[in-house]
Amino acid sequence: MSQPKAYLEHVAIRVKDIHWHINFFNQVCGMTMREVQGPVEQPTQYWTLGGLQFIHDPDFQGPEGRLGHLGIMCDDLAAVLKAAQYFGVSEMPQGKNWLRLPDGLALEFVQAYPARCVSEALAINPRAEIPA
Repeated sequence: MSQPKAYLEHVAIRVKDIHWHINFFNQVCGMTMREVQGPVEQPTQYWTLGGLQFIHDPDFQGPEGRLGHLGIMCDDLAAVLKAAQYFGVSEMPQGKNWLRLPDGLALEFVQAYPARCVSEALAINPRAEIPA
């Protein structure tokens, strides 16, 4: 069996003012809505094209921009979960694809369809020069 392949699909961030973050990343980076939980006017969660997930959490008493979890797209979810068990991770209440690392970091593993798209995404060189 070959080693599973994966890439960071999204980063979930707890924010106090979800509309500010939606507007900033839309107007500054062109990151438009991919998905929304709740009504668009008052979303509880908001995902952008480009890999950001904002979790509306106005009552949280920590610093703004708290990391919620990392969403990792993988080509073989079963193989990833099996390999992760060696490292002493624990399953989270959200489901078997949610793992808590010993230091507290939360990971959400997402099965890619088709699986080959992970290899295609990993083949992209974000630092490559644009041909003239």
